[in-house]
Amino acid sequence: MLIPHLCILTLFVLFSVVIAVSFDQCIVDVRSGIWGNVGGTDNYGNPVSNISNATSITYELCILACGAGPEPFVWNIFSQQFSAWLLPFLALVAQLPFGATDKLDNVVSVLLSVGSPTLAAYSLALTVLNGHWIARRFSRFSPPVKIETREGVLASLVVLPENDKWWTDVVEWLDYTHTFTISSIASILWVTIAFLFTVIDSFTGTIEEETLNANGQGVGSVYLWLLPVVIGWLQVGPKCDSTRLHRAIDRANHEAYVADSDGKSILANEAPTSHRAISLWKHRGSVHRDEQASPPVYNYARFFGWVQAVEEVYRVFEAASARAEEHDSVDPLVPWVLEEKGSRVSRSHWGPNVFSRFFVSSLLALCLTWATVGSAVIVVWFTPTRGLGCRSGAYLLYGALSTVVWMMLVTSSALAHYSTQVAHDVEGQLVYTTSTRIAGKLSIILRRLGKGHRRLQRRLDRTRVSVLGLGRFAYDVIQLVDADISTMKTAWIGGVALAGGSSVLFVVFVNIFMNPPLPPA
Repeated sequence: MLIPHLCILTLFVLFSVVIAVSFDQCIVDVRSGIWGNVGGTDNYGNPVSNISNATSITYELCILACGAGPEPFVWNIFSQQFSAWLLPFLALVAQLPFGATDKLDNVVSVLLSVGSPTLAAYSLALTVLNGHWIARRFSRFSPPVKIETREGVLASLVVLPENDKWWTDVVEWLDYTHTFTISSIASILWVTIAFLFTVIDSFTGTIEEETLNANGQGVGSVYLWLLPVVIGWLQVGPKCDSTRLHRAIDRANHEAYVADSDGKSILANEAPTSHRAISLWKHRGSVHRDEQASPPVYNYARFFGWVQAVEEVYRVFEAASARAEEHDSVDPLVPWVLEEKGSRVSRSHWGPNVFSRFFVSSLLALCLTWATVGSAVIVVWFTPTRGLGCRSGAYLLYGALSTVVWMMLVTSSALAHYSTQVAHDVEGQLVYTTSTRIAGKLSIILRRLGKGHRRLQRRLDRTRVSVLGLGRFAYDVIQLVDADISTMKTAWIGGVALAGGSSVLFVVFVNIFMNPPLPPA
């Protein structure tokens, strides 16, 4: 199978070379009057009276005189962009945290991150805000966590002094992080230096028509979001090794104690119940497929369930703290004074402050995405031929698809949570209503649609026509003038400031909310 594919690739390259257009020769022919005196314009699309003074031509004349093929493939330009941008960014992608047992989940997490920077930035911002929120939540006294409150197992884990070792062991066995290494620092420096050199070269080098689109500013800006996301994850240091997480929790649960009906502390393994206060979900069905994947880009799917788990633990600690402050005995032989009227606690299915954290995370993710994509669009937009063309349209499409995928997957996670939370528990069996079943199916559909997108890629770097934005008034700039260079450099400064500034602000946000003060031990 390899030989046929190589033959097809070779024929494709040869065909591209054969049909390639020499625009230098084309403009010479147009200026000589071979194709008539109509169709020549200046670099703003205005017709010129003398065809010999034309620096650009209309789209119709371009097709007639030059042909419909792209510019010739230049290996030096391709190799320069490949080595300057693709290799550094591939090395940077490799520094994203993974850790799933299933290798396919790791591959999909890479595709999700690169295909939707909005989702990648959203998951990181949400993780940082959640860490800050939980520290403040517990100041008074992210795998798919399963909290069990039945038969007093969670209360036993909090109240019984024998379980103090459970908490210290879990902290010790999970004391590892995915953080900075020599390779990750080298990758970050590689991308940073490559971007800086690109910017410097753009303003100090000679600008020529042949290499105008090869300076790397556009592609460098559109992928610059990857730098703050990787730096942020390395600073957060997520614990995402699935095997290690399950092993640590299972090991700790073997040493957990529960209180029996007589008030005595016994090992949970010797108790008549198989329930454990805190454990990790292993199989929850296709609705919660992303929630069970450990790479942190899937934190968007764990958001609502994680908040509910935190809230369950918080309520138990809150009750235990109140009992301790009032010196209430936990000895079953000591009677409690019971109130004649009980109180029913009404809790939200979504958890406290989830929408404020969702809004902030969404705003940050969208700002980072569209600042970097917008920077690339600005750079290309003001590069002759000005306006919406193939390259700027491709960047806009990338940003739009990134946003749509993020919306689909976040909506899918909300529907998945809704389908679980409003189910009725009857004698240990979950009875789903019609609305929960519909929500679950919609969640699966949206998740698969979101993951099924593919970035539309074509050979758009070798065209200089603004036909997308100007339509029948489109023209093709073939020769630059001094005014073009001045306008381009001004736009490049704005693009660099927008992409670089948004990336720096995102890193600043992560550092402000990272490592919040913990409750006193």
